[in-house]
Amino acid sequence: MVFVFFMVAVVTAVHYYLWHRLVRSTTRPGRLRRSLSFAVAGLFVLVVATFVGSRVEAFHWLAWPGFLWIALMFYLFVFLVVLEVPRAVVALVTRRRAARRAPVAELVSAGAGPVVAEEAPEPAADAMSRRLFLGRATAAVAGVSALGTVGYGATVALGDPVIEPVRVTLPGLDQRLRGLRFAVVSDIHLGPLTGIGHTERIVRMINGMEADVVAIVGDLVDGSVAALGRLAKPFQHLESRYGAYFVTGNHEYFTEEGPGEWVEELAGLGVRSLRNERVEIRHQGAVLDLAGVNDLNGVAMDDGPDFGKALGGRDPGRAAVLLAHQPLQAEQAAEHGVDLQLSGHTHGGQMMPFNLVVPLQQPVVSGLGTVKGMPVYVTRGAGFWGPPVRVGAPPEITMLELR
Repeated sequence: MVFVFFMVAVVTAVHYYLWHRLVRSTTRPGRLRRSLSFAVAGLFVLVVATFVGSRVEAFHWLAWPGFLWIALMFYLFVFLVVLEVPRAVVALVTRRRAARRAPVAELVSAGAGPVVAEEAPEPAADAMSRRLFLGRATAAVAGVSALGTVGYGATVALGDPVIEPVRVTLPGLDQRLRGLRFAVVSDIHLGPLTGIGHTERIVRMINGMEADVVAIVGDLVDGSVAALGRLAKPFQHLESRYGAYFVTGNHEYFTEEGPGEWVEELAGLGVRSLRNERVEIRHQGAVLDLAGVNDLNGVAMDDGPDFGKALGGRDPGRAAVLLAHQPLQAEQAAEHGVDLQLSGHTHGGQMMPFNLVVPLQQPVVSGLGTVKGMPVYVTRGAGFWGPPVRVGAPPEITMLELR
């Protein structure tokens, strides 16, 4: 509840700032300003309604206008804040120039003394015109920049994921496992903005990789089986030599039913969920331990990660690969002798400059990193959450090969 109030406060503050810069600073008092003020208030209501109602099937229609405005709102805010400094400099320079050019009053001292020139205050009308021009110029630059950024980001988010080839060297890997390939995908986020074509494309791309193992590392869905089950049907056509595996992400715990119904649904589609457990991947006479742990958000539902259960009692001579949704879980994984962790969750930041904020919570934002000496690969994800926009973090499916 505290988080909800905080988010409402943030959204309120952002809309007030946008109103100040895009409406108050660009219009004179009157009908136009009132109309635009009501429009900004309406957009604020749309944001709240989108977060509250878009998860309900009857209100899915809110998702497109709501989330697109959220993306545009964010980038308007970013560009306007960036423009504050040059805006202030221009305002100061033009104000001084206007003051120097203002009419002067001649003050003649008593008798026949010299003429003294003094700067007069700038006329109010001229000052208002200057402020309106500066405000409109700033709003125009921010508006064009934000629209261009969101348009580009939507094209990237809704387009094909890139195939990211990665080779990871594990010093203790049995040579017979050399070349074992994982198709790693996460954060597909089936929801009100994704059609069945989104799933079909991902399945088609994974099958084209001819991977040995398919690893779906959480955040598959943003809703219930009843609302989104049909969108998951294409997963029954996933192809790989040793099977497809899934671990829960934080979004699987956001549904009223919890992750259990999706675990059952995926089992019916041929995708096995690793719920704090492991399986043996036998390849060319050697064995790899593939383990999976639940997401950290499961702790509140008594369904959190259990590394001891997933990794306890195994042969330490075998290499172990762990599927865990959040990179943060690598800190515990390293203590349990895991050789490699595969994660998602971060989206690579999804929309710059969020990529600069993610490191405050997660040890790796995207790509290959290390935590306590253990390699961690974090995929940017094949979908998106919230706005259908990706800037600086294109969607991906990873072809990861062990060396």
